[in-house]
Amino acid sequence: MSVPVRHDGVSALHCLVVDDEPHLRRVLVRLMQTDGFSCDEAGNGVEALEQMATRPATLVVTDLHMPQMDGIELLRELRQRYPDTAVMMITAVADVGTAVNCLNVGAMDYLTKPFHLEEVRARVRQALERRRLIIENRDYQERLEDRVRVQARRLEELFLASIQSLADALEVKDPYTLGHSLRVSRHSGVIARALGLDRPVVAQIELGGHVHDIGKIGVREAVLNKPGPLTDEEYQHIMTHPIVGWRILSPLLAEQPIALNVVRSHHERFDGRGVPDGLAGEEVPLEARIAAVADTFDAMTSVRPYRPGVPVASTLVELRRCSGSQFDPRVVDAFIAAVEAGEIDSNMVAAVRTMTVPSAAGRAS
Repeated sequence: MSVPVRHDGVSALHCLVVDDEPHLRRVLVRLMQTDGFSCDEAGNGVEALEQMATRPATLVVTDLHMPQMDGIELLRELRQRYPDTAVMMITAVADVGTAVNCLNVGAMDYLTKPFHLEEVRARVRQALERRRLIIENRDYQERLEDRVRVQARRLEELFLASIQSLADALEVKDPYTLGHSLRVSRHSGVIARALGLDRPVVAQIELGGHVHDIGKIGVREAVLNKPGPLTDEEYQHIMTHPIVGWRILSPLLAEQPIALNVVRSHHERFDGRGVPDGLAGEEVPLEARIAAVADTFDAMTSVRPYRPGVPVASTLVELRRCSGSQFDPRVVDAFIAAVEAGEIDSNMVAAVRTMTVPSAAGRAS
């Protein structure tokens, strides 16, 4: 039997022989030591587990019938605690059913007494070779899975970068909204975390915030940049952007439904008077209720072609006034608390102080 050795010349394999017959234990220990193993021995399963706790073995050769803990129970414990240990069962009872049961539980092999020493050697070689192949295959699968995960993560990063490039293209078309999508994304994330949402949900909400206005690519520039009030027709035209954006992104974000909900429903109102579906209260997805507050806050505090920005304090008063009608009160409370706690980066708020406070429900953000 060929046994690997470490660089210091010491055997790399350790064997534990478990049998309640001392004479048979010594025979097997001498055999294994002759073939280069270091060996421990135990008289039953309880002693064997104590030995394994202090010095785990590469191979366990165990009798089936022993006091205190028999070989089958020991095998189950070894499979659970030491899955990389090869286990060979030895018994004086040549019973096919017992042998099959041992193999099903996880034994590498099953020998019957009396046995020839050369047979033991051959079966040990087979058991260790099988153990090696199992470990190598598992390691290969793990490395392969790691590579697949890395590639999947890279593909996702490239995909999200493409989606975000669409959002950036919109801001080139409408310079007054420069940075708006990024701020809505970050403000939405702050609210979502304040509400205790899970990290994957927060990530989707932030993605939705980043691309929530992508549908404005289909809005006429003359309407987007109009310096005065919109006509009814112009307002209806600009308010098509949630559906336009949802249609653009649905094939791309099929596995990101929360982000899609943000895109479609960020102009829904808590009182049911919003667009495009007229949803009310809890019917409006929570992620859309979050984005609605973040969107309005940034729209009000930013300079637009039809008005200057609004101070943060005045904007918060307006959000509070519209709580329960336009906005979910719980979301408004969470956002205001976050602002007061300093969780909204002041560099992400571009307010120009003015006494004019336009309604939060007014011009589309």
